[in-house]
Amino acid sequence: MSKDKPRDKAEEKFAIPIKAEDVMTTEVAIMDAEVSVKEAAEVMAQEGVTAIIVTVEEKAKGIVTERDILKRIVAEDKNAKRTKVKEIMSSPLVTIEPSTDLEEAARLMFEKKIKNLPVTHENHLVGLVNLQDICRLQPEILKLLKQTMETPTNLQKILRYYIT
Repeated sequence: MSKDKPRDKAEEKFAIPIKAEDVMTTEVAIMDAEVSVKEAAEVMAQEGVTAIIVTVEEKAKGIVTERDILKRIVAEDKNAKRTKVKEIMSSPLVTIEPSTDLEEAARLMFEKKIKNLPVTHENHLVGLVNLQDICRLQPEILKLLKQTMETPTNLQKILRYYIT
């Protein structure tokens, strides 16, 4: 009889790593950098998205999230009609490739304190992975993430920060 510890179900289920391309959203909201924040917020509301990729000359250069609008427009009492998305976007973009392991994508999100990762291939935007995409795989992916963090307490703090 082997004294080896039996593999847990999460490890068995994810023996073949899940890639970003397996969970990414391919219909990504995109806006030109010169568009007003008000227009961007309207598109976000209409399309039910929490982030928009900002382009300059049709190349992805930044990202605007609901959080950016709250922190950089609402909290600072700026005029959303007069402010352009390029003024509040987060840039440069932190991106991943479609072949990036989901576990690595999650680590990068936690490390950079971001909820959205644009997925690019040969410098072209092909999708977006967000924290919700990762959490949809609960509880298995969370078990794997716990193994990569220092302590479960840190993971809980990080998840509370991103989910609330």
